[in-house]
Amino acid sequence: MKNLESDFSVQLLKWNKLYNQREMPWKGEKDPYKIWLSEIILQQTRVEQGLAYYNRFITKFPLIQQLADAEETIVFKLWEGLGYYTRCKNLIATAKYIAHELNGVFPKTYENILALKGVGPYTAAAIASFAFNLPYAVVDGNVYRVLSRFFGMDTPIDTTIGKQLYHKLANELLHKKMPGIYNQALMDFGATICKPQLPLCIICPMEKKCEAYKNNLVSILPIKEKFITKKIRWLNYLVVEHKGYIYVRKRGAKDIWENLYEFTLIESEGALAVEKLIQLKTMSAITGNQAFEINHISVIYKQQLTHQTIYGQFIKLKLTNAPNLPGFEKINSIDLQQLPFPKFITTYLKDKNVSLNLF
Repeated sequence: MKNLESDFSVQLLKWNKLYNQREMPWKGEKDPYKIWLSEIILQQTRVEQGLAYYNRFITKFPLIQQLADAEETIVFKLWEGLGYYTRCKNLIATAKYIAHELNGVFPKTYENILALKGVGPYTAAAIASFAFNLPYAVVDGNVYRVLSRFFGMDTPIDTTIGKQLYHKLANELLHKKMPGIYNQALMDFGATICKPQLPLCIICPMEKKCEAYKNNLVSILPIKEKFITKKIRWLNYLVVEHKGYIYVRKRGAKDIWENLYEFTLIESEGALAVEKLIQLKTMSAITGNQAFEINHISVIYKQQLTHQTIYGQFIKLKLTNAPNLPGFEKINSIDLQQLPFPKFITTYLKDKNVSLNLF
């Protein structure tokens, strides 16, 4: 096993030096702020999508102090579309903590980095090794997949035993003198060669010693034990307008899309025809039993989240008198564009059949 481990590390670093052409703006970066920002953005996000967001954040906030001092609505607007908005909330909190409590100095030890809000073992290892050359192995989806296939490991990666096993092996394989280069090489290898689907085994330098390839297990490994049960939700949004103003509110805690804005919401157990919707008591409470005009009914939209599938539609209402909407604020259609909305709503607003000048 030791010879196999040694050969793996040697071949990986050789591949990295000769053939790895994966370019990213944070590769080789030593500024812990920029590395931290890139890693938070890339949590639950593909590199191809996160790249543009990283560039926008660095352009807008080249220093962590600037991010810490920014209005939260501006930061959330910049984050809009990335999803998993708790990351953005933690990003703001950590920036403020470093700027105000640590005098703008980023922590330099693995333990102190790990203690930052929104930073887990993987992110802490990435920052520690990339910025400070500390010997901590990163273990992400790419690493699980490469190690599982090369060493023929069939222990489920989503179990406690599996995580311990993979973390132990990853740290044993880590090049202690070049941990940052090694970690990045391993992640790049998993992203470009040992891919989840259609891996490039034919050009893989590990092919002859890869247990999964030799035993026709490439499409099987790695193994997961658990399957996520997804909840289905139906959201009926009322885009309420009165005298040129539209009513919105900021979503609260303990649900999806915290701190993002939304229109008036009626959630139902399933698809609900507009004729049924307008007969609900909730609808009467919103309109105050006054007459209203329906200007537009959207198509059914869908958004897939990790644990939820969201369906819903948007109904544009025009009221003669002001609605009874405590907790809502009225804004014009121009200011609407400055607010951060969840992707479910921005998809609707960007629809070619829907104008931002809503009425």
